[in-house]
Amino acid sequence: MIIYKPFCEISAMTFDLDDTLYDNWPYIVEAEKALLDYIAQRYPDAAAINKKDWQSYKMQALRADPRLFSDMGVLRKQVLNQGLSKCGYKGQDLSKAVDDCFDYFYHQRSNFTVPAAKIGVLEQLAEKLPLAAITNGNVNLKQIGIAHCFAHVFKSSINSPMKPHPHMFNAAVDALDIAAHQVLHVGDNLEKDVFGATNAGLISAWHACDRPMDIRNERVHVLPHVEIHELGELLAFT
Repeated sequence: MIIYKPFCEISAMTFDLDDTLYDNWPYIVEAEKALLDYIAQRYPDAAAINKKDWQSYKMQALRADPRLFSDMGVLRKQVLNQGLSKCGYKGQDLSKAVDDCFDYFYHQRSNFTVPAAKIGVLEQLAEKLPLAAITNGNVNLKQIGIAHCFAHVFKSSINSPMKPHPHMFNAAVDALDIAAHQVLHVGDNLEKDVFGATNAGLISAWHACDRPMDIRNERVHVLPHVEIHELGELLAFT
């Protein structure tokens, strides 16, 4: 543990999820591959759409509505709708195909379990302090085994801008009903999590599980209050 800045007593904690509690990228890569295979098998008229094509549809959607950067679910549905409609799917058939493909991807995207040791730490923390999850992603917390650890869950959306915007931090503080300067936010991203939390008045802890933790290799807008290398170090604050 490295303490960079002083902070007061902690009365609650908020957590980023992707790349903080688990390495998210491999699951996304596998889910994307699985979705392409699924589309090819279930919707053969769309089998010729390749990864590059889907990426092009995604960029078109984001250019048309930048708010979609904050809503991965709506973005993916719009991309699926665009791709499948270009292959001749229409009306109710198109709507059902989009929902089916989205549901399949969402299951695959969340098709893992957070390591038991980390769940154990979260459970111990939750016995002492209220916890909230704040994520720019859309993982299914119940499916990955951690929903029971959190009193509140906040996911970015069109109406709730992604971190580092203060909206979700403020919403978490309001829901926890605890002063912002007594809430510790734990996250891997020094801009979205550390800068975002600090800017919203929270205490910030930097913890990344998807890469070696060396702050000299990171883009730093503001130093975290504390750097932890094992999730269990958080128990010292309860």
